[in-house]
Amino acid sequence: MSTVCEFELSKKQEVFEFSKVAKQANGSVLARLGNAVVLATVVSEFDNPVSEDFTPLTVQYVEKTYAAAKLPGGFIKREAKPSEFETLTSRVIDRSLRPLFPKGYVYPTTITVMVLSADKDVDLQALALNAANAALYTSNLPIKKSVCGVRVAKINGEYVANPKMSELENSTLDLYIAGSKDELLMIEMKAISSSKMVEVDIEAFTKVHNTNEMNEEQLVEAIAFAQKVLFEANTTYEAGFEIACKEMKEIELVKFTISEDVINYVRDNFSKDITEAIKKLAKSERATELKDLAKIIASNSYCEENEIEFSVVYEAVSIVKREIVRNMIVSDKVRADGRGLKDVRPISIDTNILPSAHSSCLFTRGETQALVVGTLGGPKDGQMFEKLTEKSTSIENFMLHYNFPGFSVGEAKPMFGVGRRELGHGNLGKKALEATISDDYTDTIRLVSEILESNGSSSMATVCGGSLALKAAGVPISDLVAGVAMGMVVENNEYSVLTDIMGLEDHDGDMDFKVAGTTKGITALQMDIKLGGIELSVLQEALLQAKEGRDHILGLMHTAAEEIIPSEALPLIEQFAIDPSKIMVVIGKAGSTIKEIIEKFSVGIDLDRDSGNVKVSGSNKQNVLDACEHIKTISNNAVSRKQPSKNLDFEKLYAIDDVLIAKVERIVDFGAFMVLPKGGEGLLHISKISKQRVKNVSDVLTVGDEVEIKVLKVSKDRIELASSSI
Repeated sequence: MSTVCEFELSKKQEVFEFSKVAKQANGSVLARLGNAVVLATVVSEFDNPVSEDFTPLTVQYVEKTYAAAKLPGGFIKREAKPSEFETLTSRVIDRSLRPLFPKGYVYPTTITVMVLSADKDVDLQALALNAANAALYTSNLPIKKSVCGVRVAKINGEYVANPKMSELENSTLDLYIAGSKDELLMIEMKAISSSKMVEVDIEAFTKVHNTNEMNEEQLVEAIAFAQKVLFEANTTYEAGFEIACKEMKEIELVKFTISEDVINYVRDNFSKDITEAIKKLAKSERATELKDLAKIIASNSYCEENEIEFSVVYEAVSIVKREIVRNMIVSDKVRADGRGLKDVRPISIDTNILPSAHSSCLFTRGETQALVVGTLGGPKDGQMFEKLTEKSTSIENFMLHYNFPGFSVGEAKPMFGVGRRELGHGNLGKKALEATISDDYTDTIRLVSEILESNGSSSMATVCGGSLALKAAGVPISDLVAGVAMGMVVENNEYSVLTDIMGLEDHDGDMDFKVAGTTKGITALQMDIKLGGIELSVLQEALLQAKEGRDHILGLMHTAAEEIIPSEALPLIEQFAIDPSKIMVVIGKAGSTIKEIIEKFSVGIDLDRDSGNVKVSGSNKQNVLDACEHIKTISNNAVSRKQPSKNLDFEKLYAIDDVLIAKVERIVDFGAFMVLPKGGEGLLHISKISKQRVKNVSDVLTVGDEVEIKVLKVSKDRIELASSSI
């Protein structure tokens, strides 16, 4: 018989049904919220432990297209490889639940979450984590702590917990936090840009782009709000799920321990050698000095006489190394590479080093180096993708692709497909940068970050290089964005916060988080907490220290931005706005006018009928400028500024064959626009100026000339003219 648990949290009704389906799994649940239904299962192989000291956990989040009454897109009508959203959601669930597994749990475990029914207003990422948590909590695995996810929006200045997905469109914040009753385990945040109309004078309005950065105090305030929601939800879950919990299976938690005698021997006799090795480790994530030292120790008489294997010696060396690194940081306030706790490694920046690329930036911080390359395209050149809850295909016009080849850390391995790590780092970089791009910029941007060298925080180097690549490509951005990776070490109730951590400090530290933002505030943040929790006051201190580091980096970036020399390969683009009511004049009948302009000047033209925005692009600067001037001439004088055509009825004022004296208002390639005596404006086409062929209008007419003309054709808002001599 199944067990049903119903809860009302954040004004939403959640239903968890246990022991109804997938009963051969160690734990399973059907979770419902609105019309969304997900199945979460947990399976662990207790008879197949691994020999290494780690938990072999695999998490997979899968969306079925039938969940939204859709057929799979593409030629093969079957779900294929996971989408980016599926992969990123799997990663979020993994990072949230992995800390729950006790040390020594070495049994292969798979958590699977399948979306069986979708609801466009339901946050599937949060529901998937909550369902996975329910399956894990009620399983027979040795885990009895609830972890759930909460998404926080900021709408009209107020924080909203677990909003409908449609409500996020009106939010300036997207904050996702996973945690237990008392502990924050994982945080992801991004600012959401917006535009608003601001009055400039009595008649004119302008559109202002808001990046909506959050300062450190505001972010801590939002996290505190989320923490209260997490406490209520997890307290409710733990009490409610008890009736569905299976009897916990008694299993052995493997202890990977070595003799204290060996550790003491290494500590007493080789601490100085290990300290020297640490200095070299600070220069590379793949330095072999520790292994080389362990081999020397393993071959000496003490180890040979006591038959101590190399693996045991290496583990002892690693333990002593960790002690030394952490003690240096907490007690001596100095780091393995000699830096102070707040020091950022040396930075060098080179822009547009690739002559055939639209833009490029080589950003080097210490032993971490990212080459970020920008490519621009048209509005239709973006990445097409499908969302489960949407019937039509969407286009992503801003892409950031992150690549991490083996040679960046000295590994001899070929490059394969993109993994979860690459997708996660690329997604973080995209979050950090996209809020700064003007909403009016509708073209496609692709940034590719090639990590050429890595020793800590290549994702933040990607953010810095990516922001400068956008600047070098001429993309309208509100400000430059810098990113910095932070760390923390806690020993005996003392802690030290580290700015710009390297690989060694990431490995041996207790927390790492990445903060990206402008001079005004934070645009994106990602945090994984190994401690099991963190005080908000400590988090605020860490965020303020991150701001110091970020401001230092931004200062260097602003200097580099001032020295950018545009790439010769960069397409020339000019943008301006005209009266939207005159867009059709530029287009012409059946597109004849715009086609003529494109062919004459060899340019590309994009028009926005609603805003009146005009974008002209091409490879020849003079052609682009001439085309812009031509379009402005057509639009500005399509109707007399003194007597707009909307107030005139030409059919009442003029008749065919009327002979009039008109004044030349302006001259264009295809004729002249004439101001008519009774008001309004008419076109004297180049073919109607004279009986003889006229090659250039300006050879025959000049602005201000008064010419006798006759009316050829009249409509309510348009009039065609010819010389009276024809």
